[in-house]
Amino acid sequence: MTEVEVNLSRPESRRPLSPHLEIYRPTLTMMMSIAHRITGVALYGGTLLLAWYLIAAASGPGAFAAASWFLNSIVGKFILFGFTWALFHHLLGGVRHIIWDAGYGLDDPEREWLAKATLIGGGALTVLVWIIALLRA
Repeated sequence: MTEVEVNLSRPESRRPLSPHLEIYRPTLTMMMSIAHRITGVALYGGTLLLAWYLIAAASGPGAFAAASWFLNSIVGKFILFGFTWALFHHLLGGVRHIIWDAGYGLDDPEREWLAKATLIGGGALTVLVWIIALLRA
C-alpha cells in the first residue's frame, strides 16, 4: 500500500483528498454528463446569437441584412448546426435525468442505453430538423 506523508502544520493538509481524474476510467455516462454541461454553456452563446438576430430584425434592413449574411455563411450555418445539436442533446439529457429522478434506468444496462439514446437521438433530431429546413428552403 502507498504511504501518504501527512503534514498537519498547514490547514490545507488536513483536508480530505479526493480521487484525481486520472483514477477514474471514463464511462459513457460520465462523458454524457460532461457533454450536457458543455451544451448548457453553448446554449447561452446560441441564445445571444438568436437575440442578436431578433434585435437586428427590429433595428432595420441594414442590421438585418448583416445578421442574415452572417447566419447564411458557412461559418454561420456551422454555428447554427452546433446550436441545434446542443439544444437537442441538452433536451434529451434533461429527459434522461427526469427518468433517473423518477427512479428508473439507474441499473447498468438501462443507464448505458439511456446515454446512447441521448447521443444518437440528439444527432438524429438535429439532422432531421436540418433536412426539413433545407427541403422547405
